[in-house]
Amino acid sequence: MEDWALIRRLVAEGVPKARIAERLGISRTTVVKMAALSEPPSYERTPTDRSFVSVEARVRALLAEFNDLPASVLAERVGWTGSQSWFRENVARLRPDYRRVDPADRLTWDPGDAIQCDLWFPPSEVPLEDGSTPLLPVLVMTLAHSRYMLALMIPTRTTEDLLLGTWELLSELGRVPRRLLWDNEGGIGRRGRLAEGVGSFMGTLATRLVQLPARDPESKGIIERRNGFFETSFLPGRSFASPADFNSQFADWLTRANARVVRTVKFAPTERLEADLASMLELPPRPLHLGWHQRIRLPRDYYVRLDSSDYSVDPRMIGRLVDVTGDLTRVRVRCEGHLVAEHARVYARGQVLSDPAHVEMARVLRKAFQARPSRVPDEGLTRDLADYDRAFGLVGEL
Repeated sequence: MEDWALIRRLVAEGVPKARIAERLGISRTTVVKMAALSEPPSYERTPTDRSFVSVEARVRALLAEFNDLPASVLAERVGWTGSQSWFRENVARLRPDYRRVDPADRLTWDPGDAIQCDLWFPPSEVPLEDGSTPLLPVLVMTLAHSRYMLALMIPTRTTEDLLLGTWELLSELGRVPRRLLWDNEGGIGRRGRLAEGVGSFMGTLATRLVQLPARDPESKGIIERRNGFFETSFLPGRSFASPADFNSQFADWLTRANARVVRTVKFAPTERLEADLASMLELPPRPLHLGWHQRIRLPRDYYVRLDSSDYSVDPRMIGRLVDVTGDLTRVRVRCEGHLVAEHARVYARGQVLSDPAHVEMARVLRKAFQARPSRVPDEGLTRDLADYDRAFGLVGEL
């Protein structure tokens, strides 16, 4: 490269080619060829039987059908025995010719149009009632226009808790957008089919649920970036005593985070929140059937199960139909409209919650049952066996 540049400069200055050849220690013919080149000379390897050219056609055929095949798999399929790095370099050169292009649009979000929803599983230890520290879901919502963020840790990712969490966060706003954007979360719905109860909930809110297709990150990219933001800006240096403590700290931090200027859009979420809310619908009254609901006949052990934990009920209701309801914080049991049990809901799985009053009432009822008088048959009702003989006509035969 340097010789080529020097030769062209000396030729342009009028130095004879023979003198240039003598100076550089090359032939005059080489000087003539180099001076005639308009571009720097490059080395081209002559194809051989072991070069990539011998397998290029088969590699192209595989890439046309399976563009995502790793280079190592391609090398095995075509029987490549040469340099792996050279093979990977050539595959990387060919792959763009067969890549399916999926352009990402620059989306614009109108005020009040959409809220992006997602579940975030913070990699932080949040102890539960039994001391365990499982990964709990955090329902995260971001207003697409203003970038205003809302979040709440919930016990499970079931439909009941997802809808309860959605209601709690929308209640903080007091308004409802025209669309709620979700991916294919099992508790919301999959493959275009909504989970049971989701459709009626959306109808009550007078909004539309949009389930985004697979491989469509730009439609929910705002909230995906927020999840990473939480892990780098909220979690470091924090410890939590319980899910309630997590929600308290997170809500306090979100108040400050929503007042910060977002670097990509150059405004703070609180600056556009008013315009967002002004274009939304009013929040309707609380849906009657929101949360956990079941009607069962109270068994002899006087406990009912909600999610995966058992809660005691007044044992005087044994054998009667009771209605069990639960939300994110409380579990209530009613019989004919009267409250017969109420407990704080636990996040830990497989727990047994016993009200001391219920246990004491069960002891009293059990003692009264055991002390009941034994049933003695009345002697006046004892039948003489001769009556059966006369009834069947056997007296004369005897």
